[in-house]
Amino acid sequence: MNSFNKYPRLAYAICIIGTIVLGLLSRKVTIVPLWVGDVLWATMVFYMVRFIFINWPLNKVIIASLLFCYAIEFSQLYQAGWINHIRQTLFGKLVLGSTFLWGDTLSYTVGVAIGVLSVRKV
Repeated sequence: MNSFNKYPRLAYAICIIGTIVLGLLSRKVTIVPLWVGDVLWATMVFYMVRFIFINWPLNKVIIASLLFCYAIEFSQLYQAGWINHIRQTLFGKLVLGSTFLWGDTLSYTVGVAIGVLSVRKV
């Protein structure tokens, strides 16, 4: 029995932290395309949903992760002063983003798929 099956929350916590580190590094290295950070962000969301709702079936985790990611992206169409102020902070920029792009939804789908594949392999 591997550690992912024996201690699933610990394994997901490690995946979350590792994905955050990779995502932050992807923003610092200029040769890495910006969409890589979006893919990693969605992968992290998948791991977080799985961490919180450990007993949910995988298809429910996938749907919740995608809905969350898409909701954040579509929220960028809302441009009120108070939320734009939050988006100017580091936390707001990392979590809420700033500009709506259709391509980001594709990145989120790929990121969740990577998360799914990573847990199905173990």
